[in-house]
Amino acid sequence: MLTLVPTPIGNIGDISLRAIEALSQADVLLCEDTRVTKKLIHILKERYNTSFKDNQTFLPLHSHNEKEFLSNINSSMFEQNVVFVSDAGMPGISDPAQLLVKFAQENGIAYDVLPGANALLSAFVASGFAGTKMLFWGFLPHKGHDRASSLQGALNSGYTTILYESVHRLEKLFDELDKEAKERRLFVAKELTKKYQKYYLGTAADIKKQIGTNLKGEWVVVIEASQTQSSSAITQNDILELDLPKKVQAKLISKITGENTKACYERLLKL
Repeated sequence: MLTLVPTPIGNIGDISLRAIEALSQADVLLCEDTRVTKKLIHILKERYNTSFKDNQTFLPLHSHNEKEFLSNINSSMFEQNVVFVSDAGMPGISDPAQLLVKFAQENGIAYDVLPGANALLSAFVASGFAGTKMLFWGFLPHKGHDRASSLQGALNSGYTTILYESVHRLEKLFDELDKEAKERRLFVAKELTKKYQKYYLGTAADIKKQIGTNLKGEWVVVIEASQTQSSSAITQNDILELDLPKKVQAKLISKITGENTKACYERLLKL
């Protein structure tokens, strides 16, 4: 049996009873980082007086070794209780585990996914941006045309769009957003559920000014849906469904979204 266990994104009090039970009964723990998981278990033992199985096995399973790991294991391993643990948040959401789930499906392995803390949903609800449609964009590419094209896609998706961004590129992101969508409202959440949790609402320039140089921490950026896109009678998806050359599609999409035609064309080539 395989169980995917989400862990708190900051506040240890967000751990669920089911998660504690799964961790305590695990024979093998597949960990994004074994040190982080061992620290979590130590806290659960001390704070909640939880008993864990003796001689639990801790194995690293992260984005850099996931393919190799899965190619070298036997499905018989899952005849015991195997738990995958992310460092923080939901497995498979900008974290490893999707290939692990696929492995379980292809090999007839019983598996379960426990619900739990999730930064993107917390930020989406906290944003207050009206509407129920949202799109999780994950991390933007680090630089170059890939980053510019991906950002245009996020800005012109037609949905409230949620980004994760490294603290090292956060200021750069605000500058890019100020240039490409100066009037667009953003909601930015810092250190969700932690002691120094903070919310910011406004344009990119507003928020950059509010934050100043205090960029430390983990950040989620929520971009309000484009009013131009949402009020249009035709959407980007409508255009993509038409049997038209990519260059023509790019020109049409740029008309309804305001996206740069060249950037739109480059983005469409990667779809």
